[in-house]
Amino acid sequence: MLGENYVYFFTVQGFFIGIIFGILKSFDAQGLFLYTFFITAFFYLFSHIIIAMYFKTIALKAHYFPKDLHERHLDMFVNEINLREKLIDSASKITDEAIKVNKQVDPK
Repeated sequence: MLGENYVYFFTVQGFFIGIIFGILKSFDAQGLFLYTFFITAFFYLFSHIIIAMYFKTIALKAHYFPKDLHERHLDMFVNEINLREKLIDSASKITDEAIKVNKQVDPK
């Protein structure tokens, strides 16, 4: 369905909601007219905003996403993190052994 059909639909809904609200809340013809006008205008503008966001979202989904390239990069990052964790673990073990040796040599 075209976007303009949604605009028409929501505008007509706003018109009828405005008439109903105007009949319930206003005591004269001017109040009925103002309520109907402002509520219809709100629905009209709101429908344009929603339609614009919908088409913008649809356009963003149509772009190509290089999944294989991203997966290769993520695998490379995971391997690099694992290597760094092993290096930090070995450095931690060496530091712990050095602390033990220093305590045995120079007990205070």
